[in-house]
Amino acid sequence: MPVIDEPEELRRKINLLAAAIQDAQYPVIYSGAGISTAASIPDYRGPNGVWTLLQSGRDVSTADLSEAEPTLTHMCITQLYKEKLVQHVVSQNCDGLHLRSSFPRKALSELHGNMYIEVCTYCSPNREYVRLFDVTERTSLHRHNTGRKCHKCGSELRDTIVHFGEKGTLEQPLNWKAAAEAARKADVIICLGSSLKVLKKYACLWCMSRVPHKRPKLYIVNLQWTPKDFVATLKIHAKCDDVMQLLLEELHLDIPHYDRSKDPIFSLATQLRPGEEDSHSRKLLSKDSPGGVGSAVSGGWYGKGCAKGRRKKKI
Repeated sequence: MPVIDEPEELRRKINLLAAAIQDAQYPVIYSGAGISTAASIPDYRGPNGVWTLLQSGRDVSTADLSEAEPTLTHMCITQLYKEKLVQHVVSQNCDGLHLRSSFPRKALSELHGNMYIEVCTYCSPNREYVRLFDVTERTSLHRHNTGRKCHKCGSELRDTIVHFGEKGTLEQPLNWKAAAEAARKADVIICLGSSLKVLKKYACLWCMSRVPHKRPKLYIVNLQWTPKDFVATLKIHAKCDDVMQLLLEELHLDIPHYDRSKDPIFSLATQLRPGEEDSHSRKLLSKDSPGGVGSAVSGGWYGKGCAKGRRKKKI
């Protein structure tokens, strides 16, 4: 069951978190699915999470996530980076919302890939294509070809998603080298909306080989238990948006608003070539389209992830 801190206790914890960020030399954020729930993207292990529903035998509907927009938490993280109060973000999310919040890619590691990016691994260095639609419609576990071809060499393009049971080897957008370097330098790690059940398995992100007093201080924001709670300096039981709003108030910083017309994905995107228009059936992002997750669709990294491991009902 989720635990929620009382308002007074939450304020006390926010004061401690703000002080830790201000005093830190190299604060790093580890973000999970919980920071995107305010964009109507379900998490995995929360009360209404994907795996929680599947384990209880309930149905999980999949949706076109391309219409989701960066949340207040995403925008707050971008502001903290601009103020040099965050040095790097290590994300488990594939929804591309950190990128779309104007967070710089050089300071971002998307460990499980990005639904808007496909790459040519035959070109050296790998050639990257940012698209205005979910490129994973035809892909799944161990099947990553998207059906489009590289504009340079003509080879098959592949998505960047790392499914359960796979090992991510792409340099970008996974950016493992920078993630490991950030973990090595970090003196404060803030975990936002992650159950940490996957992240805890990545030893290089925790620097546990150091003696305890030289390890980074760990701050966890989650409504539920995580396997790192026992080593955390502070555990905050609250929604990520609530915590980040109070945190920026405490730091006397304005929270920027997401402006779809200025979303960097539009300047980064590579347009489809003639003849490729029918290579997908996803709705294209547009600068003036309203936010909110679209109607249910099949396929894609999220849909395939939901279906994986589903128990069959007994007859």
